[in-house]
Amino acid sequence: MASFAHGTRRSCLLIGYFGCQSLQLGLVEQRWAVVEDPEHVIGRTKNTRWRLGVELGKVQVYQEANRETRVQIQESVRGKDVFIIQTISKDVNTTVMELLIMVYACKTSCAHSIIGVVPYFPYSKQCKMRKRGSIVSKLLASMMCKAGLTHLITMDLHQKEIQGFFNIPVDNLRASPFLLQYIQEEIPDYRNAVIVAKSPSSAKRAQSFAERLRLGIAVIHGEAQDAESDQVDGRHSPPSVKNMAAIHPSLEIPLLIPKEKPPITVVGDVGGRIAIIVDDIIDDVDSFLAAADTLKERGAYKIYVMATHGILSSDGPRLIEESAIDEVVVTNTIPHEIQKLQCPKIKTVDISMILAEAIRRIHNGESMSYLFRNIGMDD
Repeated sequence: MASFAHGTRRSCLLIGYFGCQSLQLGLVEQRWAVVEDPEHVIGRTKNTRWRLGVELGKVQVYQEANRETRVQIQESVRGKDVFIIQTISKDVNTTVMELLIMVYACKTSCAHSIIGVVPYFPYSKQCKMRKRGSIVSKLLASMMCKAGLTHLITMDLHQKEIQGFFNIPVDNLRASPFLLQYIQEEIPDYRNAVIVAKSPSSAKRAQSFAERLRLGIAVIHGEAQDAESDQVDGRHSPPSVKNMAAIHPSLEIPLLIPKEKPPITVVGDVGGRIAIIVDDIIDDVDSFLAAADTLKERGAYKIYVMATHGILSSDGPRLIEESAIDEVVVTNTIPHEIQKLQCPKIKTVDISMILAEAIRRIHNGESMSYLFRNIGMDD
């Protein structure tokens, strides 16, 4: 078990709430105090003690009758390194407000540094301009920095460029080593598998998995593509001009040919193979179900889905249970215990080890490069 260096190092406070019971986090020295909301993380509190041997502190996070959020930290944070662990619940907006208020409470209580441990960064899908929308992940990043966050630990951002929205250090950890280990240890005859990207936008991730496992790759292209690939550029925002006479006669701007999706095709051989679909987020499962049906038609005899963040909204678990998918493997960055009860096909991979090690290294002032070894620019 890792341990902290003794001496004059600052003490530290670990705060967690709205946690996933299977997310096992903590620290290894009794000087670390852990503040948890027992209503939400009774199960994880036991695991916290087990993994890193901590003493628990206290915090109150609750909503008043008018739905305002109130936070009360019930022990001193003055001069300490404070780590706030926040997993995202279904009520995303309330969760975000609690995180911001908690960070600001620590800032006004004279904490030395405030590090957010947010395994799944909310609003990460809204990181590009769409017509007259907004880049919400940039707004959230600015709010976190303004509240007083000094460092962020997260995992598998939807787009790595989101790190540029912050003016503080961001450590974007990877869950792929844990998912690769699961494939090697839990999928029989994985050497007969092929890594599948359900859309061209997922091809880089699929290529990374395939190269590390020495497996082939297949890409689904056509009508099953994500809607995210359509008109994400802000230059689509002006309304289309129906009356060509409205354009000034001196301007001869060539019109962009509209997109037309080709019939669905699978680039790569999946016949008689195990198909492993990889992605970073599984939320709306329709695209995964369509991909699974396509792979079955092309001869795949077993289908797995591997993703870092298992949001599994709405009727996702029921649809997966009734689908051609044999197993869905996600990490515990987001609580999904209820979804697992609804669908036995959902399996969980624990990634708390890497988060705990990141916390330890940051507090000790150690290099984080060990956690990013063998990770390339495209990973």
